[in-house]
Amino acid sequence: MAHEFIYSRNAVYEALRARRRDVFKIQIAEGAQEKGKLAEIIKRANEQKIKAERVPRTRLDKIHQNHQGVVAEVSGYSYSDEVEILELASQKDEPPFLLLLDSLNDPQNFGTLLRTAEAVGVHGVIIPLAHTVEVTPAVVNASSGASEHLLVARSNLAQAIEALKEAQVWVVGLDQAGAQLEPDSRHLRGALGLVVGSEGEGIRPLVRSRCDIVLKLPMRGRIESLNAAVAGSVALYLAYLARNS
Repeated sequence: MAHEFIYSRNAVYEALRARRRDVFKIQIAEGAQEKGKLAEIIKRANEQKIKAERVPRTRLDKIHQNHQGVVAEVSGYSYSDEVEILELASQKDEPPFLLLLDSLNDPQNFGTLLRTAEAVGVHGVIIPLAHTVEVTPAVVNASSGASEHLLVARSNLAQAIEALKEAQVWVVGLDQAGAQLEPDSRHLRGALGLVVGSEGEGIRPLVRSRCDIVLKLPMRGRIESLNAAVAGSVALYLAYLARNS
């Protein structure tokens, strides 16, 4: 199994808390004070019998500039599938709530969307099999470790949408060329799959054609559109409010 290094205090802490990866060892910068999140990391490492060693800060600098004094050597990210995501919704006795990301390429945007998805109770995220950012250490960091608590599946998106429709999930595409999304939209209530397109291209035509409806966020300002992470996060919160109203 491939090893990778995740860095930054939140990312390492959430990986330890989620216990979904093997953590082989933790490296802490010499001189870093054992308080706050770092103290919690050391406590959890001890409880889980994981070796935590002090190393020169320069060694961590070679892994990533923004390590915040801690790096964990871990197993690669373990992906899920649509079946497991729908099962999780069923176990929680909630209508399925999924985020589908079409060809997103920016790790920061992906991390932001994972963080929002985790915050609003999304049951799982589906990304394409190719031409997309994956759950890399940069994404784990950008998501503040939210990736470690979420089910993320890799799938052919057009086929995944068909499978969701068969499971009675309403699939809504988010695109500037769509119809106006009303604040109290019935389209965001109940079982929902929200499709967010890439930063430049939006949703690909094949994926778009499979959506039940394509909507755009209402805009008052002069800027043409929001970036993928912001637009997706706003739509996720609108869906969260609609689901809980």
